[in-house]
Amino acid sequence: MAYDESLAQRIRDGFARMSGITEKKLFGGIGFLLNGHLCVGVWKESLIVRLDATEGAAALYEPHVREFDVTGRPMKGWILVDPAGLEEDRSVNEWLQRAFDFVSTLPPKVAGK
Repeated sequence: MAYDESLAQRIRDGFARMSGITEKKLFGGIGFLLNGHLCVGVWKESLIVRLDATEGAAALYEPHVREFDVTGRPMKGWILVDPAGLEEDRSVNEWLQRAFDFVSTLPPKVAGK
């Protein structure tokens, strides 16, 4: 199954005014990177969101959120937001902002490392 291109476009629109965002196709979906770090992505019809480990654990108690576990090994700080939690653009933009806020605290990646 390909990724949800309409969700990818909503992410592009949500990040339009933020600098440092690039796109990259990965793991059968598309990722949006900030300064070289994966920030959010689209996997099938769900939104992948990167948060710090504590916020990621707390987010699991929010509606339509589950662990990002596509390999059998969940990743701390990474969550999936199911399509039902993405119906409103406001919801998508809130997740984008939360991910952006965390990833912007990480040092920029150096090319080749």
